[in-house]
Amino acid sequence: MAGLATVSEATASPGSAAQVTALRGFWHEHAEVLITRPIQVAATIVVALVFRRVVHHTIDRLTRSSANGKVPRILIPLKERAAHAGLWESSGLISERRRQRADTIGSVLKSAVSFLVFVLVFLVILDLIGLNLLPFVATTSIVGVALGFGAQNIVKDFLAGMFMILEDQYGVGDVIDLKEATGTVEAVGLRTTRLRDVEGTVWYVRNGEIIRVGNQSQQYAQVVLDIPIAAGDNVAAAIAAIQAAASDVYGDEARLPSFIGAPEVLGVESLTREETVIRLVARVKPLEQWHIARELRGRIVEKFDEAGLRRPTVADA
Repeated sequence: MAGLATVSEATASPGSAAQVTALRGFWHEHAEVLITRPIQVAATIVVALVFRRVVHHTIDRLTRSSANGKVPRILIPLKERAAHAGLWESSGLISERRRQRADTIGSVLKSAVSFLVFVLVFLVILDLIGLNLLPFVATTSIVGVALGFGAQNIVKDFLAGMFMILEDQYGVGDVIDLKEATGTVEAVGLRTTRLRDVEGTVWYVRNGEIIRVGNQSQQYAQVVLDIPIAAGDNVAAAIAAIQAAASDVYGDEARLPSFIGAPEVLGVESLTREETVIRLVARVKPLEQWHIARELRGRIVEKFDEAGLRRPTVADA
């Protein structure tokens, strides 16, 4: 029996050795494809994800610091414009506007970083696999050019939106005039701006189509009233009545927080055969101009009635 076992082992050993040799040759020939390249691909993905996370974390830190008033050099425009508006800073409006702009810019930067990282990783993986990148790059370039021509309006809208946010031209809650539409801003995006007018209509305006912006809510507003009186009425008495009405409104504790400075009667603005126009101005907080103007008109009517002056037709300049 022992002899038979020895013969069997001797008979089987050449085949086993051949199998081992074949297996070793297979691994030697395909080790790069089966081991090296998968490891390289996995390492590339891990490095890219770590790099993306680190950059995103850095962007989040920059945007958080800018929202708290500690603006890095890259976001200095967000701080410099705000530095001259102590009234807004004290009311918290500037901090909120800065936070909105910083969040938007941070979101755009993170999206751009993610896109670039994923594209580079995709190309590196294709190169590791052994594919020829030249046809792919050529095809991508052609498609990119075609998409560029077709999407140039979208790119224009995005660039305009970025500059609007950086320059703080307007923000949520501002009352703005965009020529085509006027109303309160409800949302500011990179592609469109949404605002609602006094009748409740919601307008969507593409940022790339905005040529001019009239912001009625930044830093301060101005109340300008041109008050007509009959040509034969006493101008000095009318000015005294207007000044008294303005002093009453300015002295009202409920109205005083809306003012930045005391109202001022500038004097006679224009003369005609039918009427004399007297101008009154007052600097107030943003979005308070319409409320204060209504209050001034009402008080002026009362003072004119008390002085025996004919009731004027009060209109904004």
